[in-house]
Amino acid sequence: MTRRAFICGLAGHSLKPEERAFLSDTRPAGIILFARNVDSPKQVAALIDEAQDAAGGDGRMIVMVDQEGGRVQRLREPHWPKYPPARAFCAIEGADENRAEAANLCAQAMAADLAALGFNTTAAPVLDVPIPGAANIIGDRAYGEDVETVIALGRAVADGLLAQGILPIMKHIPGHGRAMADSHLALPVVHTPLAELEAHDFAPFRALNDIPMAMTAHVVFTAVDPAAPVTVSAKAIREVIRGYIGFDGLLMSDDLTMKALKGTPGENARAALAAGCDLALHCTGDLDEMCAVAAASPVLEGDARRRFESALALVKTPQSFDVAAAEEARAKSLVERI
Repeated sequence: MTRRAFICGLAGHSLKPEERAFLSDTRPAGIILFARNVDSPKQVAALIDEAQDAAGGDGRMIVMVDQEGGRVQRLREPHWPKYPPARAFCAIEGADENRAEAANLCAQAMAADLAALGFNTTAAPVLDVPIPGAANIIGDRAYGEDVETVIALGRAVADGLLAQGILPIMKHIPGHGRAMADSHLALPVVHTPLAELEAHDFAPFRALNDIPMAMTAHVVFTAVDPAAPVTVSAKAIREVIRGYIGFDGLLMSDDLTMKALKGTPGENARAALAAGCDLALHCTGDLDEMCAVAAASPVLEGDARRRFESALALVKTPQSFDVAAAEEARAKSLVERI
């Protein structure tokens, strides 16, 4: 079945008739759910089933959510556990292996929650390495402030997600940790020399370039392309993401409605795809905007289709894991953070 090169949000707890018609007509590569789409486990599972059926019913699409833990957790109490933010794992006492094991177990538990509802993808791990004074949009969403910690814990989380049938998306490639502005609200511009970016910001993504999906940073790196943020920069995608980092997985934009991008959602989708993103991500659930994004998004073909299919091929039956150990790791991480 053909799919178009975009992922879209939905408006509410159930599928509206006009959304059903839209999904049937456009066949997006995926959907993304947010807190506005979440009420109960039964309702979320029904919404996912309904959307997949409307979009073709073959199950060959991305069904994703932003579920990192901490501040970014769309599925919350009372139906789902509270998970710690990424930074909490650094506070766990003992060897590095203890921290990695806790991160892996929490990722497995979170992935099991998602897989039970019909999700197959989550937008984690965050591989950004924040510097002092950077905007707090990353903050405790980062696993640490040094490259080695981010790599070790990012790998543990990605492996835990995959073990339970959930595809990880590393973000925000090639790095958002140096941004002095929140890209939801403004365009961050980073003037750091390329050698320093390669040693610090780009390093976790290069080390974990086998993760099947990545999400771009709406950030300008003047040492790479002073004229455009990464999401819409052919130079940055070609030379840094595909080149220096060596990422050959499925590349999606961050949300096209963030203020860092100046065009309309349709214009931003066209620009991101022309620059080399495989998928355009639109999150608001606004149907008029979705129609514009769909119109700007071609059918998946060539390398983009190959990467899409290769990623979905990694979705496998969840492995068994120690639920009690995962709960202990989750609880300890929350306690350590406090």
